[in-house]
Amino acid sequence: MEVVERRIGFLFAIFLVLLGLGAARATWMGVVRASDLKQAAATQQKRTIEVPARRGTITDRRGVELAVSEPASNVAANPYLIKEPQRVARRLAPLLSQPEDVLLRKLTKPRTGFVYLAGKVSAVRARRAEKLEIEGLEFIPDARRVYPREWLASQLLGMIGTDNRGLAGLEQAQDAALRGKPGKRSLVNDARGEAVSLREIEPARQGSEVKLTIEAPIQDRAEAELAELGRKWKPKGATAIVMDPRDGSIMALANWPRVDANDVAGAPDYATQNRSVGSSYEPGSTFKAFTVAGALEDGAVTPETEFNLPPTITVADREIGESHPRGFETMDTSQILQKSSNVGAIKIGQKEGADRFDHWVRRFGFGEPTGIDLPGEEKGIILAREKYSGSSMGNLPIGQGLAVTPIQMATAYAAIANGGILRPPHVVAGVGGRPTPKPRGRRVLKPATSAALRRMLEGVVGPGGTASGAKIPGYLLAGKTGTANKVDPIYGGYSDTKYVASFVGFATATHPRLLVTVMVDEPQNEIYGALVAAPAWKDITSFSLNYLRIPPK
Repeated sequence: MEVVERRIGFLFAIFLVLLGLGAARATWMGVVRASDLKQAAATQQKRTIEVPARRGTITDRRGVELAVSEPASNVAANPYLIKEPQRVARRLAPLLSQPEDVLLRKLTKPRTGFVYLAGKVSAVRARRAEKLEIEGLEFIPDARRVYPREWLASQLLGMIGTDNRGLAGLEQAQDAALRGKPGKRSLVNDARGEAVSLREIEPARQGSEVKLTIEAPIQDRAEAELAELGRKWKPKGATAIVMDPRDGSIMALANWPRVDANDVAGAPDYATQNRSVGSSYEPGSTFKAFTVAGALEDGAVTPETEFNLPPTITVADREIGESHPRGFETMDTSQILQKSSNVGAIKIGQKEGADRFDHWVRRFGFGEPTGIDLPGEEKGIILAREKYSGSSMGNLPIGQGLAVTPIQMATAYAAIANGGILRPPHVVAGVGGRPTPKPRGRRVLKPATSAALRRMLEGVVGPGGTASGAKIPGYLLAGKTGTANKVDPIYGGYSDTKYVASFVGFATATHPRLLVTVMVDEPQNEIYGALVAAPAWKDITSFSLNYLRIPPK
């Protein structure tokens, strides 16, 4: 009995020792390490999730949606909880639009207990994946940007990055308004990783709607005409701008080749550029209107001033002729513009003088950004007056030796059309339901000079003009053709095979409400603006006149 009691006492002693050790351990864990363990538990079981704000919608002038955001999910996984990873990868691959082998690598070679499988999965596909009830998958709320009209105005709209921030175009320029403010949610999981509570800490605030001055039907027609032009002339690229010259609002801003806004990554870099604001070209004869405008405003010439024009003219070491050979001829200022005489434009420039010519080039805004509300605007290339050579006044008055952007050319012609006011162009009509202030303009020509120049430009589209084929029955039109050699980047000097063909004009000539410009970069088989650019200009203008219900005059 005594032996039994000793054994019982010994076991009781051991029990007391173990109990003491347990109590000491509990005290250590509960007091000394309490803070560390609490933090570890919070880290593993509780976390804050950022809830992305729904990006604001971009619409055209009449509310047609051009860019919208829709619910999506980022799909993640805890590889340690995934059973049969090969089977899981096979089932998820079509829903997540991911290769099966890529998913399998993510699920079988984990470095942590959390790995992203796919981002911005559509709500429909995410729900299908959730219904598979695969343990270890996690669906994090997000949003994806969708462009309902796909190809329409893609270079103008731009794109966003994976963080929902604008990277180009209007998405970048209006990012602060469109982005909104993300919210926060607190998620608590149990020891098995199952969610037990979800609490909203801060609600997400949706981005503002941005309404544009763009008219979707006109934009669509402009892009269609450029596509037809591209099929026929196979150029490197082409651009068209449709503007209301009265206030500088842009109704269409089109680039070719077209790009699917929902698949920008699949397009070459050249096609994704908004070249209407981000590329420069030598304008050629379309620039002659500004040579004449400055001379008219200074009183150096009148529309009736006559010039005796030889077949060619020598300026310093260069002999310059016409686009089409002719003999000696007498033309007045109006005829020089109507027939696009190189020799005549140079004589007008010489009569005006280099200093005043340079003044008027800059007065019309060339060499500086227009201030359009789009990112990436180039300022063109204008030679400093002190760097003029002896031959500069032989090529500058005819639009060679300087470079402009399509938006600069449209803006400067709008000043001729609207009575002499140079206004910054704009594409944003309102943000968050509030109209944006219209940019202020500045006078560059007297109304009388502007009116005289408009009458002179009527002759270009009339009988005997270089663009008589652009005439639209019932409408009095004004415009100017342009054909310019491009500089050869390899050999220097001007290329004999690469040209820019263009046409810019407005309707009606007496009360302009519509201005359209078309620029074609390196057309094949034909080079002249009257043959390459003018037909597209005519079709875009005709459609726009009908759409806007501008009556014939």
